Amino acid sequence: MSRPLDTARFSSRFTVRPLTAADAEAAAALATGNPLFYHYHPPAPTPESLRADMAALPPGKYAEDKYFAGYFDGRALIALLDLIADHPQPGTAHIGFFMLAAARQGCGLGSRLVQELLDALRAAGFRRVRLGTDIGNPQSAAFWTKNGFCPVSETERYIIRERPL
Repeated sequence: MSRPLDTARFSSRFTVRPLTAADAEAAAALATGNPLFYHYHPPAPTPESLRADMAALPPGKYAEDKYFAGYFDGRALIALLDLIADHPQPGTAHIGFFMLAAARQGCGLGSRLVQELLDALRAAGFRRVRLGTDIGNPQSAAFWTKNGFCPVSETERYIIRERPL
């Protein structure tokens, strides 16, 4: 994929835009509301760790391949997404992180946002989406399984899941 993704296309209902260092406090507040995730994926989030996440890249990838985005309902940040384009191979989008505000969970919103994201990625030419869930985290495993992501391999810490588009 050579063309950049338009994060505004990731949702028809909410505003989605790249997050900046100025958004780190709000991102950390949202992340802190999900303690089960950090039980399996320590340490607990801080504004500094979220700023580092905004810039973190796997080997061989560049800033233009990274989409660290926030979903906004008005001015309220309701979800976080970290996505790397064409990783680990061309045509694959890698979700490093997707998290919904705790107050918005349990009503199907997360699955709707993921489906809209998958639709946008398919329209942009991606053929597959990949992610890892922490071994032992029942909430992450259930969510991604429900959304059609199947285990394809396992590392010491993660279950690697994929879904064709």
